[in-house]
Amino acid sequence: MKGTTDDFDLKALHAALDAERQVRGLTWAQATREIGAVGPVTRRPVASSTITSLRTKALAEADGVLQMLRWLGRAPESFVTGVPADLAAAALPRTNRPAVLRFDTRKLYDAISRAREASGMTWTEMSAATGVPVSHMRGLARGGRTAFPFVTRLTRWLREPASSFVRLSQY
Repeated sequence: MKGTTDDFDLKALHAALDAERQVRGLTWAQATREIGAVGPVTRRPVASSTITSLRTKALAEADGVLQMLRWLGRAPESFVTGVPADLAAAALPRTNRPAVLRFDTRKLYDAISRAREASGMTWTEMSAATGVPVSHMRGLARGGRTAFPFVTRLTRWLREPASSFVRLSQY
């Protein structure tokens, strides 16, 4: 699973965003404004450069990607090949416009910690199995940020949809 073609495909996300942008007849700046048109006006929206650089990045900040997925009406698993049917059918939570989608990284940490202990794995073994650095997994306990494809590597290992770890926020 780690670092394979089964990862969340950032290039495919970029291509989907570009295709949708073209269908709507938008410039990247206009599409970026639509993607960021969630939450209060004072929140810092996703930058156009963040979106356009997806085609060359290995990692992308997860909360920004959630807003992009929301704009597309797609779940994270739709950009991962070979996921089980029950995960592939997952959807992001629907919400009213003022709410922003965020990953509940503490909840994700608790789930991976419990599953790791139940399987008798060390953090190092889990890192080897998922391709997610131990430091990143432990950082989730503090409520830190996460990134794609790390989040989908972990949720796939858990056999749970990424949407199980999405919360609504006002910022």
